[in-house]
Amino acid sequence: MREFVKYLRAIGAAFFFASLGVAAHAQSRPPTAGAPAAAAYTYADLADLTDAAALVVKVEVKRQAEVEAERAPGLRPGFARLYVEAETLSLIAGSAPIGESLRYLVDVPRDDRGRVPKLRKGEFIVFAQPVPNRPSELQLADARAQLDWEPGLESRLRAILADLYSGNSLPAIRGVRDALSVAGNLAGESETQIFLETEGNRPVALSIIRRPGMNPVWGYSQAEIVDQSARPALPGSVDWYRLACFLPRSLPAEANLAFDAVSQQQAVADYAFVIAQLGACSRNRG
Repeated sequence: MREFVKYLRAIGAAFFFASLGVAAHAQSRPPTAGAPAAAAYTYADLADLTDAAALVVKVEVKRQAEVEAERAPGLRPGFARLYVEAETLSLIAGSAPIGESLRYLVDVPRDDRGRVPKLRKGEFIVFAQPVPNRPSELQLADARAQLDWEPGLESRLRAILADLYSGNSLPAIRGVRDALSVAGNLAGESETQIFLETEGNRPVALSIIRRPGMNPVWGYSQAEIVDQSARPALPGSVDWYRLACFLPRSLPAEANLAFDAVSQQQAVADYAFVIAQLGACSRNRG
């Protein structure tokens, strides 16, 4: 252990800062003190992590050492920053080469007495970016991107990853580009089309159709011309996550291209309808 601590100090502050990317358990083991149980993580919590990571890895911790406070910029009160050495158990997602042993930094909550949890022999899932030319080092997707491994958690993650990498899911949503509502020939009839700003400028559009005596219907499509067969996003899918978690809560005024006050108000109401139908994007990780 003395040689391990000596090595930890020798690698210097630069490695700590770069590998964490901040400043800017086994089944018999209980969850890390102060951390939510795996079942408490919402779909958005897990999608945030998988979306931000190039690698998702199951590991077993072999060693840990606490980083001195002066080498832990941005550390939240009540947390400790640990330097961890772990054994690679499985690569859940990613194609970058990684070593049989891995090193990374992670922030973990202290217990009620201020003590650091003992992670040795615990199994975890980490979400990370590879460090170029260093297959045994990882840079976590965020300072706390290490979750206690549970079979149910891994199953949920694999479902999200399959959806995310299917090639059919929506791109990341950056905002609303244009919205236009047009009244129909009958009283109470209208159609609103909303075009979104996305990563890579890939086309994504929403449509809201109202017919007299019928409930409004909305859907989305990945096309500049709204597909009349568009359907709503299913809760618990990557497409739902993209829309529910990243669309603004109200229609930006500058995006509303309707020609008259009535149509402008209709566009605002239809956008609010979609947001309500999507529901809240709940997160428990903070």
